[in-house]
Amino acid sequence: MIASLWPAAAGTGLKIIWIVTIIATVVFLIQSIMTFVGGGSSDLDSDLDINFDGTDADVPDAIAGGSGMNLYTFRNLVNFCLGFGWTFIILYGRITSTFLLVLVSVLVGLALVAIVMYMFKWLWGMQQSGNINLEKAAPGCTGTAYLAIPSARSGEGKVQITINNAVREYAAVTDGDTIPTGAAITVIEAIGPNLLLVK
Repeated sequence: MIASLWPAAAGTGLKIIWIVTIIATVVFLIQSIMTFVGGGSSDLDSDLDINFDGTDADVPDAIAGGSGMNLYTFRNLVNFCLGFGWTFIILYGRITSTFLLVLVSVLVGLALVAIVMYMFKWLWGMQQSGNINLEKAAPGCTGTAYLAIPSARSGEGKVQITINNAVREYAAVTDGDTIPTGAAITVIEAIGPNLLLVK
């Protein structure tokens, strides 16, 4: 089947879609493995998170007190390419209309993004639903900035800290200078159900 989808005379467009789809599949598998065995979002996702709207937010933003679920992340780009690419490849030659083929592929890509976003929302909610008293347990904990934290409480970032031998992710603000992604942080206090003040 694969040989028939990529004949020697295949057009450049189809070959590009094949290459992008294979790369997206490999990255998706790496992200999934790192997420489910690493106890949190993958480092690859945090390092390559794409910022389109001037904020640093990822899938769990809506739960952590953000304004809503952010579509513009590297993880969602990978998911879209995965859904779009494999749909286009599988239906190539079966749907003769290029417009219809692209439309169906786009819809499947968007559907996969939505499914994965809500799956992570549910998993993140389950993770945060434990009986941890954040006000007592969080102060003094150390961790890393998962997404950059703007200076002087001008916006929220994300941190990953270890509480009760489990890595957990919370929204965070700081009174000091901007804390870049990957920087070591210390929790000063919990100022909300899922919001920490860090330095």
